[in-house]
Amino acid sequence: MNIRARLSPLDKDGDEAETDLAQSGAASAARILIVDDDERNLLALAEVLRDIADVVSASSGEQALRCLLKEQFAVIILDVLMPDMDGYETARLIRTREQSRDTPIIFLTAINKEDAHLLRGYDSGAVDYVFKPLQPLIVRSKVSVFVSLYQKTREIEEKAVLQQELLKERLEAEQERTRAVEHLREVEEFNELLLRSLPLALYTAEAGATTLTRQFVAGNIVALTGYETDVLRPESRLWDDRIHIEDRVRANHPVFGERSVEFRWQHADGSYRYFLDQAIPLADGRHIAGSVRDVTEQHQLQEQLLQAQKLDALGKLTGGIAHDFNNLLASVLGGLNLIEHRAKLDGNSAQILEMTRHAALQGKELIDRMLAFSRRQSLVPRTVSLHDVKAALEAMLAPVLGGLVVLNWDLADDVWPVFVDQSQLELALMNLIINARDAMPGGGTITIRAANHSAGIGKLDLADGNYVKLSIVDTGRGIPPELLDKVMEPFFTTKDVGKGTGLGLSTAYGFARQSGGTLQLRSAVGTGTTVELWLPRAREAGGAVAVEPRHEVGRQKQALRGRRVLLVDDASAVREVTRAQLADEGLDVTVAADGSEALSLIEGAPEPFDVIVTDFAMPAVSGLDVINFARSVRSGYPAILITGYADQDVLMNRPADVPLLHKPCDRTILIGAILAALQ
Repeated sequence: MNIRARLSPLDKDGDEAETDLAQSGAASAARILIVDDDERNLLALAEVLRDIADVVSASSGEQALRCLLKEQFAVIILDVLMPDMDGYETARLIRTREQSRDTPIIFLTAINKEDAHLLRGYDSGAVDYVFKPLQPLIVRSKVSVFVSLYQKTREIEEKAVLQQELLKERLEAEQERTRAVEHLREVEEFNELLLRSLPLALYTAEAGATTLTRQFVAGNIVALTGYETDVLRPESRLWDDRIHIEDRVRANHPVFGERSVEFRWQHADGSYRYFLDQAIPLADGRHIAGSVRDVTEQHQLQEQLLQAQKLDALGKLTGGIAHDFNNLLASVLGGLNLIEHRAKLDGNSAQILEMTRHAALQGKELIDRMLAFSRRQSLVPRTVSLHDVKAALEAMLAPVLGGLVVLNWDLADDVWPVFVDQSQLELALMNLIINARDAMPGGGTITIRAANHSAGIGKLDLADGNYVKLSIVDTGRGIPPELLDKVMEPFFTTKDVGKGTGLGLSTAYGFARQSGGTLQLRSAVGTGTTVELWLPRAREAGGAVAVEPRHEVGRQKQALRGRRVLLVDDASAVREVTRAQLADEGLDVTVAADGSEALSLIEGAPEPFDVIVTDFAMPAVSGLDVINFARSVRSGYPAILITGYADQDVLMNRPADVPLLHKPCDRTILIGAILAALQ
């Protein structure tokens, strides 16, 4: 031991001394505290006791007390006579502290050997005395006893602590084992309860058997099949007999390894359910374990998703071809119009021209219905009273229905108005009513009823809000279940060739969805069909009907003569036909083959054009871009936007004073729009 290091507290201030003491006491099992104001005594005692225990030195009572706050000592050797605080006072304070109350104190004295002084020392807490001059053998003997006693005591305490910890660990291990057993029991009970609560069954079977024979061992067999477990024992053959005949081979195919198969199984209630059978081989190599669960709902959701994806793809296809098809129709109808105005036709030629125009208009109607199905048509929604719709349709439907079909309207007085495009609602109802009529060739009854419904219709894929359910109910032959998912596909029809396009239900569905509602279909063979149109309730009364501008062109033709028009269209045939029509009206027409050319003409024109007539959908620069650029050059530039098909959300962003016309556009409507823009 480095004695000078141990004596260094005498030469340092209090904080440094405490740090040294803390570091020195951290490594020894037993320590001796020597307290004396004489450095020579400290050195002598440290030399005598250094091989017995670790020695810590203090030069005053105060320093000794600070040492006792941080360390425990086997014995304290305390000088009686010291300045400031003598040995008796120091011993008394040592005994008052919990940490050092039982630490043995040996007084060190040179003069006080009388009984009175000795008794005072014992009364202060001393257990022995050592007299100066020191006799090393006596000092070592006395100190050794207390150090040995301290070490034995510590050893006993440590063993007791160790035994206590071992006992605690044993008790904890026992408690953990008990908890594990209890948890295992709870898990087993829970698993059993879970299996009973789910439409799931567990079975075992022989691996590689020619025909898979299931032995059901657990699960909620009743919920899954409608039968009790004992009814489905292998020898009864009931399980195999109720597998759909088309699925039996793959459902009972021999199993040698892992497998997963889906098949149809007839429930006790007579309906077919979709079951997913999954099996794995067991360790013995001779058996397999499997599970059967009901995936009917999942299968139906997958079918609905596929149906939605198919309808969405058809909708995108419809939107994609509508623009080009309307351009073709615009060219045809425009050309027919030019022929009619420029040539003198005899009666037969005029009849042929009118037949051609009628065919082209039928093509336009077909495109409109396809856009309705794909939810991309232009709607003008407003507040509509169903009583007004009834009044508008009754007169039109009477000759269509004939005498064998009775049409009943059941509209309550308090039925809410709806927010839809009235003309499209009337068209959808006519299509649905005609479909109902065709389903009753021998006659019957069609009932149209309306009911108010509030929010909370999440299962119908509707936003929260208020709706009117408009039901069209017939007493016809109904729709077979296998066709129920197909009848809303465009161009699907059960009617004979030439007696229907197959767009009635699909366009009604598209109209309902685009209006913020939906369409539901329910049918039973031999009973009839119910079509439900869910339409959003109008938030407020009123609402104006948007009408395309029409003018008496003949009286105002003079106003057009010589006026400058910039015509922009990337379809050359449409552009040339429209240019010719406008020129026939006396307009001075400048044409641009695309938006970029139009921008150059607008920017470079010495005088502004009187009006811009532009197609919307063009590559690179759209019709809206042309109008916006023109109005950056000249505020309020008169303009008209024409479209064969476009995203209605984008077109809604056009300026409010720019009318929107749809291809193929009637000549009279186009001229009327130009007159309105010029005024």
